[in-house]
Amino acid sequence: MPVYTYTALNDRGKSTKGIINADSARAARAKLRQSHLFLTDINETARSDASAQRRGGREIHLFRRVRAQDITIMTRQFATLLAASLTVVDSITALIEQTENAMLKRTLIQVRESINEGSSLAAALDEHPRIFSPLFINMVRAGEASGALPLVLLRLADFTERQLDTRKKVTAKMYYPVIMLIVGSLVMFALLTYVVPTITGIFADMEQTLPLPTRILMGLSDFLQTYWWAIALAIGLSIIALQRYRRTEHGTRLFHTWAIRAPIVGPLNLKIAMARFTRTLGILMQSSIPLLDALDISCAVLNNSILSKSIDDARDLIREGSDIATPLRQSGHFPPLVSHMISIGEQSGQLEEMLVRVADTYDSEVQTSIEGLTSLIDPLIIVAMGGVMFGITLAILLPIFEMNTAIR
Repeated sequence: MPVYTYTALNDRGKSTKGIINADSARAARAKLRQSHLFLTDINETARSDASAQRRGGREIHLFRRVRAQDITIMTRQFATLLAASLTVVDSITALIEQTENAMLKRTLIQVRESINEGSSLAAALDEHPRIFSPLFINMVRAGEASGALPLVLLRLADFTERQLDTRKKVTAKMYYPVIMLIVGSLVMFALLTYVVPTITGIFADMEQTLPLPTRILMGLSDFLQTYWWAIALAIGLSIIALQRYRRTEHGTRLFHTWAIRAPIVGPLNLKIAMARFTRTLGILMQSSIPLLDALDISCAVLNNSILSKSIDDARDLIREGSDIATPLRQSGHFPPLVSHMISIGEQSGQLEEMLVRVADTYDSEVQTSIEGLTSLIDPLIIVAMGGVMFGITLAILLPIFEMNTAIR
């Protein structure tokens, strides 16, 4: 469906600009007349997501994607507008006017049109699963059902902001070691393929046996010069093969098991998953979403089939009358802190608060673990690079030392 920008006069004669979604320019004029707007200018700007996908939606999703930060900002603004007693349609209209992301703007236009046609807000959002997550849609549905939509949206905004903040902190901590590793690898490759051959070429005409480190260095340099393309090709094919294997059922299970059980990174990934799970479940239950539905939604944020299977099994037992803590404890994949705090929350009737506390605890532990890990990785990379540089320097200097000894 095309999207049009228009300039019109309202019933007071004041000029106004906006965006409207309609099948044609004639339909757009009719909609504007129904809104008591008198059109002065209209131009087609873009088409809806479905039409764009038929014409090559790849461009939209790659270059005009909606970031999580855009959704977070929009959610908080939406909650503020609703709290100011504006209607849902008027609030969305205000969001459309101030949203800078073109794809999100078009989506909000379509949501507004669906609501005007009689759909609920949750149903209108559900038509855009690429933009709005199941968590977002179900919380909006719960807010509409309870009549506390502004409060639910505020909780959702707080939740997504905390998730983004944690992700940014983790990413920022990992930037430095990753950049160091990449730059160090490139420097070593340049040394071995350009600098070392220039220097070791002097030893080629020597009629004496070179030291073993020098011969190893020259052999490695010759190999990289000759077969660098084969190494790059092998690495690329290996990455593709691993990605394809990871998409298989066995590969997914193996990778997800390794992700939570591997040394050092396994406990960190498990803490991140527990923080996501407990916070999502707590927020959903605070929004009056039924426990089984909340577990189903929370399961989706884990991105780990092993943990998701444990929650699915627990959900079946809960449906039969079990408590929450026992099946999670018996699965063997959830830390004792999670099952213990959930058990206390169930007994005290404060399960939602306990889940949020567990999430806060794990978020704090994740930040501490990341800081400790990066403080360990940084010196290890420096020591490794220094060791390689020492080996290259030693291999180059040994023949020179032998030559000086022979001359003396």
